[in-house]
Amino acid sequence: MNELIQIGPISPLRQRLIDDMTMRRFSKETQRNYLRDVGRFATWLGRSPHTASAEDVRQFQIEQQQAGVPAPTMNSIVGALRFFFTHTLDRPDLARKLVRTRQVARSRSC
Repeated sequence: MNELIQIGPISPLRQRLIDDMTMRRFSKETQRNYLRDVGRFATWLGRSPHTASAEDVRQFQIEQQQAGVPAPTMNSIVGALRFFFTHTLDRPDLARKLVRTRQVARSRSC
């Protein structure tokens, strides 16, 4: 069972994000992941993510990288935040500040 468990009232901003994802027919798994990743940013920010600045986005990415967040995880977060900033908040200026993390290719040993 992959149902989202709601604890308490849902904020209008969170509902808008859910509505935007539902309208675009995102899978339940993708919706769960995007909610988690936007929530991670909001928790780090300490306030509603609609108040974020370009410098907040930059600092978040720097601190996540310094904390050792793996490249695939960081790229997933970037995708969620790009959707959130572009579609839910209509703030493409913030979405453009997000940087995908390059994965270091592992050398093969023969």
